[in-house]
Amino acid sequence: MKAVILLSGGLDSSTVLYQAKADGCECYAISFDYQQRHRRELESAKSIALSAGVKIHQIVNFDLTQWGGSALTDDRIELPSDRTLTEMSQDIPITYVPARNTIFLSFALAWAETLTADRIYIGVNALDYSGYPDCRPDYIQAMQEVFRLGTKQGREGNPINIVAPLIELKKTEIIQLGNKLGVPWEKTWSCYAGGETACGVCDSCRLRLAAFAELGLQDPVPYASC
Repeated sequence: MKAVILLSGGLDSSTVLYQAKADGCECYAISFDYQQRHRRELESAKSIALSAGVKIHQIVNFDLTQWGGSALTDDRIELPSDRTLTEMSQDIPITYVPARNTIFLSFALAWAETLTADRIYIGVNALDYSGYPDCRPDYIQAMQEVFRLGTKQGREGNPINIVAPLIELKKTEIIQLGNKLGVPWEKTWSCYAGGETACGVCDSCRLRLAAFAELGLQDPVPYASC
């Protein structure tokens, strides 16, 4: 069974890759260099792909900074920091990149169909405080219908299925799952700030640190503010 896995190098996508391995899939990883502020994550994606023994790891290059619209693609927009979990949950944050998962899934689908793959794994999570619109169950359901209608495989009755194993898990539950699967957390990267050391204060860092702390565990990634 062949599967394409969207791999950012972060905690969630790395767990999903290891889940795909545990599911018995022949894994093909795809990452994206869209000139994001936190391109450091691509180093982790390469490292995780190597540690997981993927068949092929593709990095697709394009530039979303020409449009901006997000703190991750426009350096003029200040990155939120030191926000509480309550503050993070109040609205869709400026770190949302317009239509990012639709773009990512389109690339993954094109590659998956050339591979005659059965599945595409994605690490979206609806319970994350970020509340991104393209990380929710109704979005994934809609994209599944696009997969069915928009591909030869789908029209011939063999659609490529989207697998989102983390979509209803809390961050603590994702870490617990990753521990069972043997995810090497020290190789992962979640920080949005774009430095060589995780900042510890952006939303992504704070969510990650809070989850490890809730479990009574030490995050092995070094942080500038810790």
